[in-house]
Amino acid sequence: MPPRHRAVAAALAVAAGLLATACSASSASPDAPGGQVVAVGAENEYANVIGQIGGKYVRVTAIESNPNTDPHTFEASPSVAQAVGAAQLVVQNGIGYDTYMNKIEAAAPSSTRKVIVAQNLLGLPDSTPNPHLWYSPRTMPAVAKAVAQDLSAMQPAHAGYFAANLRKFDASLQPWYQAIAKFKAAYPGTPVAVTEPVGDYMLQAIGAKILTPFTFQADIMNGVDPSPQDVSLEDSLFSSHKVKVFVYNQQVTDSLTASFLSQARKDGIPVVGVYETMPVPGYDYQSWMLAEVQAMTKAVTSKISTQKL
Repeated sequence: MPPRHRAVAAALAVAAGLLATACSASSASPDAPGGQVVAVGAENEYANVIGQIGGKYVRVTAIESNPNTDPHTFEASPSVAQAVGAAQLVVQNGIGYDTYMNKIEAAAPSSTRKVIVAQNLLGLPDSTPNPHLWYSPRTMPAVAKAVAQDLSAMQPAHAGYFAANLRKFDASLQPWYQAIAKFKAAYPGTPVAVTEPVGDYMLQAIGAKILTPFTFQADIMNGVDPSPQDVSLEDSLFSSHKVKVFVYNQQVTDSLTASFLSQARKDGIPVVGVYETMPVPGYDYQSWMLAEVQAMTKAVTSKISTQKL
């Protein structure tokens, strides 16, 4: 796991101890009041999709939901351990992004808990270099389908309800897909710079050309100082106007990324902000993704920055 992806050992030790005394090791928790399934999304974008599919028959908790914080420094508290340990349905990202979930689940095993891992649904190896799967158009349709299947198995009397919500969810993604296709057709190969690979799957889908070296992106993501050569190359993308957009991660910032943000503004390069958790309030998953593509379109066509959604 990358060094910045979850420094949680101390908190997990506390959480594991709490779970050992507070949770049953062999049975799932009872339904929430009203017969709802108790569900957890490791990141709030996954929790949002659970809620859209499960509707009135689920009670969903999002573990990570603050778009103004750096999720790489997230620490699992005892209350988080309790929430995950009690869950009957869990959705998490995988690829080393939220491994604290695995540790909590192992500390409170259940023969009936259903755990959906986006990485596994997409058939991605642990060595996948970019863990930010929610920006890929492939991810949430697969997650939503798995959620509907698991909820239907848990509450077969409501299978038709979950299936209808799945159809509604899939249909609601069409404006995003159409915006992706429109951008790709109108502005193929748009050169962009990024701080790290948070939005790379979206940028690849719209046909943009990412000029920032991946070594630089990975170093920023993992809290490692980039090489002077990569820093110089990134700087030249702005000063030489080699890129049309700067895609900036709003949740992992430091003096270096701030200096590039300042440089982009100075050189007249529009900025588009991307996120590791869904901006709230005001968005669901699909409106968030559509807003990101619309922000890219405004940046390219009108040089308008959308640093924060």
